[in-house]
Amino acid sequence: MRRIFSVALAVLLVVGIVAAVLAGRDKGQSTATTTVRGVIGSEKAEFFADPDVVKAFADHGLTVQTETSGSWAMDSLDSSGYDFAFPSSSAPADELRSKSKTPGGALRPFYSPLVVAAHRDAAEVLAANGLATLPGGQSGTLRMNAYLTAMRKNTTWQQLKGSAAHAELTGTLFITSTDPLSSNSGALYLAAASYVANGGEVVAASRGVAATAPLLHKLIAVQGAQQSSSDAPFRDFLSGVGNPLVLVYESQVASLLVRHQAGELGDLVVLYPDTTVSSDHTVVPFTENGKRVGELLRDDSRLRQLAVRFGFRPQGDTKEFNAAVAPYTAYLNQKLTGVRQAPVPTSAVMREIARLARDEK
Repeated sequence: MRRIFSVALAVLLVVGIVAAVLAGRDKGQSTATTTVRGVIGSEKAEFFADPDVVKAFADHGLTVQTETSGSWAMDSLDSSGYDFAFPSSSAPADELRSKSKTPGGALRPFYSPLVVAAHRDAAEVLAANGLATLPGGQSGTLRMNAYLTAMRKNTTWQQLKGSAAHAELTGTLFITSTDPLSSNSGALYLAAASYVANGGEVVAASRGVAATAPLLHKLIAVQGAQQSSSDAPFRDFLSGVGNPLVLVYESQVASLLVRHQAGELGDLVVLYPDTTVSSDHTVVPFTENGKRVGELLRDDSRLRQLAVRFGFRPQGDTKEFNAAVAPYTAYLNQKLTGVRQAPVPTSAVMREIARLARDEK
């Protein structure tokens, strides 16, 4: 009798397992995933490593593995080892597209404007001297023409009225940026500055490059050694060391706010340059799986919401970003009011601008 019972129980268990498997198939539940490899800008590393992002891709049958590179250095990589590249702006993406045989072109799922992180005292001194406006709260506008004029004159903090009350504001006035030969934010900083210095016209030929080169060289030379990623100087800024003005992505600030980590910002004031360049994060697919990643980042509602959690502005409909940052408009210029977007020179011109700014022959 016991033997019969044991056999019957074993049969029931097998039937139960088969039924569960079949039910899982019927519901589209499968643990099998396809591994997709990509090279990304370092500012998106935390996003791709987030467990919720990993799960969102897994729900679509994908395991996305990434490694980081400077956006403007990606063209030197062997694309055969990757399914996609994800630089932080369209110019390096245009170069990478020549390596792609996947139809459909590049995809731009989200973007982020460049801003200047300033300590409160520094922002107030800039405003008192006509280099910025501070309408209130924790944000304002950097007047690019006035700032570049100050740079031409080698202006020091001590020459600005009101700076004497702040012992930390000493030495030459400048904004810390990243290496423009490899880093996207550093290159786009020069793109915006060259546009303003060129009378509001994009630099498109050697004549314009030569005319703006001396000023752009000043912007870079005064900084000394530069980082290849915007994360390190921003972290230095938040910890109270380094320069009081640092070029960052708006997403770096917005991410801390949306994830309720505003306590890390301290006395930060976000200055939106009145002429800036947005960082259009652009997926260049090398395979169909890489294309699928770009499409999901662009179209999947869950991944769009997660991109907002990391401070990025999804392309197209603004409702996700606006809703997420609505409590933080003291810091963020939600509608980018008063901010002019400068066109970015072609990749060839941009590389020449960066080379001369770095004084590399």
